Amino acid sequence: MSFEAIAGVAHPPAGEATGIVLLTHGAGGNRESPMLIRLCDEWAARGWLAVRYDLPFRRRRPKGPPSGSAASDQAGVGEAVALARSLTAGPVLVGGHSYGGRMTSMAVADGLAVEALTLFSYPLHPPGKPERARTEHLPRITVPTVFTHGTSDPFGSIDEIRAAAALVAGPTEVVEVTGARHDLGSKTLNVPALAVDAALRSLRP
Repeated sequence: MSFEAIAGVAHPPAGEATGIVLLTHGAGGNRESPMLIRLCDEWAARGWLAVRYDLPFRRRRPKGPPSGSAASDQAGVGEAVALARSLTAGPVLVGGHSYGGRMTSMAVADGLAVEALTLFSYPLHPPGKPERARTEHLPRITVPTVFTHGTSDPFGSIDEIRAAAALVAGPTEVVEVTGARHDLGSKTLNVPALAVDAALRSLRP
């Protein structure tokens, strides 16, 4: 199966896949983000087909911040989900790091049908500007949502993220990564394993 249409790289499981997980990158990154690679490896080890893919702005140019409209990037998330739905009858999970997670969450808030949402370092507000909270769409999210967030992330404190998670209409969990900044780097915690554990819990009835 090919994911070239969404500039995606697949991490297949050893056997038949339980479902598909689609993960995308932050504003300054791409599908080659080391964190996305580790996350996809973890999902594949748990029996899921994991795909890391580039948002439309990154497909247009290899470097630089998002260009064009946010609506275009949200449509790119929809394209990824449509492709996944054509390949599996199982659950489809979506998520992303920072900007990619925000675009994915906005697409889900606008009605994109998925089984769960997994967000990494959600950019709650620009650093130092907590009054500019990016929360207006969160109450429209009805699917289970996991926020994996570092306690030293300048884009939102853990308390701010917990308050934002409480706005989501669906069930939520916050995975706290002690000491981590926006890149979620940790020398003591297995962040991919913790995040996947939480996402799998969110799928249980």
